Amino acid sequence: MKTLKWVRGSLLIVFLLHLSACGTLRAMNNTEAGAGTQALDVWNRWVESEGDIAVATTWSRKVKDGVSIAEVEQAFDSVAAEDNIKSVGQFHLSRELELRTGKSQLFLKVYSFCSPVIARQMIDFSPHMAAYMPCRLTIVEQEDGLWIYSLNMDMLLGMGRKMPPDLHTSVHKIRDTIWKMMERGALGEF
Repeated sequence: MKTLKWVRGSLLIVFLLHLSACGTLRAMNNTEAGAGTQALDVWNRWVESEGDIAVATTWSRKVKDGVSIAEVEQAFDSVAAEDNIKSVGQFHLSRELELRTGKSQLFLKVYSFCSPVIARQMIDFSPHMAAYMPCRLTIVEQEDGLWIYSLNMDMLLGMGRKMPPDLHTSVHKIRDTIWKMMERGALGEF
């Protein structure tokens, strides 16, 4: 029994030294509070989806039966106006595919939103964040109805480097706006 405890203890020490040596502990120290929990959540979603990274890193909401696409769009626009976020583009993919193929398509449309001031602040903090901008929501028609998808901003923000307090507050307001758009869009509440 003592030998087993000694082996476990030795393995833990070796593991921690390995983490320290490769910079993992330093990186973990520079992240937002709760980053480990967020990373574990992403990992669990990845495992549950049998390795689908898109499932692990996105939010999804089933649109309530009877709610129309127009009502979802009105909810998006209503929340955007309330929270002072700008619609910066739409790409109606299913319409484009219909034009190219001449065949009817299930509905598929991407909606882009942005706060230029907060976007600039975030990119100044981390230029790589530009790849995640603007914030997007997508309505996807499937066999079982309409769905709304967006990037899991909890994962994106919760696992990142610690932000200055003002930026942290601003970015989390954007996160809350996108979440509210999904929730109200799924219910057709505008």
